[in-house]
Amino acid sequence: MQHSSQQHSPQDVPEGGPQHAPRRRSSRRRVAVTGASGLIGSALVRSLRADGHEVLRLVRRPARTADEVEWDPARLHVDAAGLVGVDAVVHLAGAGVGERRWNAAYKQEIRDSRVLGTRTIAEALASLADPPEVLVCGTALGWYGDTGTRAVDESAPAGEGFLPSVCVEWEAAAAPAEAAGIRVAYARTGLVVAREGGAWGRLFPLFRAGLGGRMGDGRQYWSFISLHDEVAALRHMVDTPSLAGPVNLTAPEPVTNREVTAAMGRVLRRPAFFHVPAPALRAVLGEFAQDVLGSQRVLPGRLLETGFDFAFPTIDDSVRAAAR
Repeated sequence: MQHSSQQHSPQDVPEGGPQHAPRRRSSRRRVAVTGASGLIGSALVRSLRADGHEVLRLVRRPARTADEVEWDPARLHVDAAGLVGVDAVVHLAGAGVGERRWNAAYKQEIRDSRVLGTRTIAEALASLADPPEVLVCGTALGWYGDTGTRAVDESAPAGEGFLPSVCVEWEAAAAPAEAAGIRVAYARTGLVVAREGGAWGRLFPLFRAGLGGRMGDGRQYWSFISLHDEVAALRHMVDTPSLAGPVNLTAPEPVTNREVTAAMGRVLRRPAFFHVPAPALRAVLGEFAQDVLGSQRVLPGRLLETGFDFAFPTIDDSVRAAAR
C-alpha cells in the first residue's frame, strides 16, 4: 500500500484542538520519534525518511548528530530546545513486556518506562511556545484485559489486572499535552507480525524449525497487525485530524492462537504439531503467562471509520509479508 500524507487547510482543526494558531502544513514534515531503535520505531523512521520527511530520534545519551535529541525519561528530562519546530511526535518508547520474567522490580520498570516517558514528552511539548499539531502515543491492547470471545472496539472500558492498570496510567500521563491544546491519539497496538522482533520474532525460528504449535488450548484470540500496516496506521493517525483519543491498531479479523498456528505452518510449509500446555507456559513465563493465554478479540473501529486501508488484513497475508 502506498501511504502519503493527507493535506489539510489551517482551518481544519478538530473541535477541542489547539488554541494556538496552527502552523501551515507543508509536504515535508518534521517528526520526532521515541523508541526509534525498536522494531516499530525503526520501520517508521525508514518510512518517513523514504517519503522525504525530516525525522528527529530521541536518544538516552548526549546527542551526537543533528537528527538526535537527548532525553532521560527516568529523570523526567528532555532537551525541549531540540523539539522546537516539530510538526508531530510519535512516542513509542517503553520496556519490553515479554523481554524478561516478571518480578516486582521488572513490573515497576514496565510501568515507569511508559508512565514517566509519556509524562516527560507531554510536559516538554506543552512547554513549547509553538507546540506540534499532534502527539501519537503508542500504548497497547493490554488496556482491554482478557475479553474472551467478546469483540471490543475503542469504546470498551479498561480491563482488570496489571497490564490494563499500566495502560490506564500510561494514557493519563499524556494529559499535559492535551491541556496545551495538542491533539493526542493513543495507538493501542496489537501483536505485530514481523520476523525481526517482538512476539512473532520468537515464533518464526520455531516454526521454521518445525517446532511450532499452539499455546494452551489455542482458543484464545490474538489481535494481530502486520508491521507494514502498523507503520501505515501510525502515519494515518498523524495525518488525520479527526483521530484523537484511543485508536486500535489491529487487523480487522482477529484469529485464535490455533488459527495462527495453522497459518504459520501453512505459509512456512512446516509441520506445526507441537503443543505448549498452559502449566509449562506458567512455569517458564510466570505471571506473564496469563496474558499469553488470555484472549483479546479487538477490532480497529476508528481506523476503519476514517478510511484506513489494510494492505495485509488476514493472518495469512501478514505472515506471508513478514516471511519475505
